[in-house]
Amino acid sequence: MKSNKKTEMIGNEGIVLLDTVRRLSRRKAKDRLLKLLEKTHPADTAWIFRHLTPHERSHIFSIISQTSQVGEFLSELDRTIMLDLVINLTPLYLAGVVEEMPPDDAADFLEHLPDDFASQIRKHMGREDREEVEQLLQYDSETAGGRMSPDFLALDDELSVDEAIKWVQENSEEMEMAFYLYITHGDEGQLAGVLSLRELLTHKPYRQLKNIMNSSVIAVTTDTDQEEVAHIVSQYNFLAVPVVDSAYKLVGIITVDDIIDVIREEVTEDFLQMAGAGKDREILLKSTWDNATTRAPWLFASWIGGVVAVFVINFFEAELQQVLALAGFIPIVMGMGGNLGTQSSTIVVRGIATGRINLNALSQLVFKEMRVGLLLGSLYGFLLGGVAFLSFGASGKLGLVVGLSVLFAMTLAATVGTFVPLALKRLDIDAAVATGPFVTTAIDIIGVSAYFFIAKFFLNL
Repeated sequence: MKSNKKTEMIGNEGIVLLDTVRRLSRRKAKDRLLKLLEKTHPADTAWIFRHLTPHERSHIFSIISQTSQVGEFLSELDRTIMLDLVINLTPLYLAGVVEEMPPDDAADFLEHLPDDFASQIRKHMGREDREEVEQLLQYDSETAGGRMSPDFLALDDELSVDEAIKWVQENSEEMEMAFYLYITHGDEGQLAGVLSLRELLTHKPYRQLKNIMNSSVIAVTTDTDQEEVAHIVSQYNFLAVPVVDSAYKLVGIITVDDIIDVIREEVTEDFLQMAGAGKDREILLKSTWDNATTRAPWLFASWIGGVVAVFVINFFEAELQQVLALAGFIPIVMGMGGNLGTQSSTIVVRGIATGRINLNALSQLVFKEMRVGLLLGSLYGFLLGGVAFLSFGASGKLGLVVGLSVLFAMTLAATVGTFVPLALKRLDIDAAVATGPFVTTAIDIIGVSAYFFIAKFFLNL
């Protein structure tokens, strides 16, 4: 976990800071700007950069690059902005910056760079730092191995409490988070247990760690998916999770600050994909053309659904000519179904992401949402049917048609919106990817078809 005593800016304070930075930059007040940036949290400086022009970014970064906080600042930046700033810097300079970063942040930084450029930077790094970073780069960036930090407090189980306290005092400054002490056994450093710093201080100096440690330690392997790690941290309220290899050797830890980043990234990706906007978390920073091309393929599914719905409506053209009032209720029948389907699919996708859904009890969840759709469909079908009856009369049949259509559309929407993401998850397909476009398209087509068949039956068309 990064240690930084600078004050974090939020809300209106951030806007004031942005205006101040811009004003000092325009006035070329380099010294005052440097003092301000040195007092500002790197995360807030990174937020400021999102709202600056490319020219302003270049000028202000030339000042930040002369300070000791440049590494922390780069690790906080959005990838797109970071690449624009560092691509023209020399590999030798960046090697010095990377060596000052925590190993996990350094690995993330190098992974975002073009391969050739990152390779040149590593060549200029010291041997020890380079080997440490390259060890992390061998793991997938979305696994525990790719997220872990190799700097952690690990003590041999044969040490006494007194010896352990002295060791922590001498070595904790260079390590990640000293709240948990991981206890290892043997020459291979296999994970044997865990001990909190508080527990260490409350035991007698002569007691051995193996006799006071908690041997029921929850650990993850290097290939554990980052979402699963996030579930563990969330469920047990851990501040850190140990990472072991296939031989149960302790190789790193993942701290809660990294898990917060994982949760934010995964949630952002899920909701972007459900909305049919791709999965790029930095989509707001992309150009108009890149933004449009990213979203276009996802919108194609909705376009297909709309075209099919047009053909369905044209197929019932004769019926529409006989009862023109039918056309007026098409948007609301489709809209009510679409809204409920989106609600159900959002709830399910989020439940899958947070581990709150038992995939072995799918039928219970599907039928529960179906009942919800039936209840809401009955309510809004009755209300809309009443509006149709009072507005158009037609012996009450039009109201019956509209009411039944809303009932059917909303019941179907809740069922499909629940079933689709669950089925995709069972097939090991990312539920967020196809749920939004698929559910919307299916509900539009089936909903409008059912509307006209119900009308044809009850109105004798």
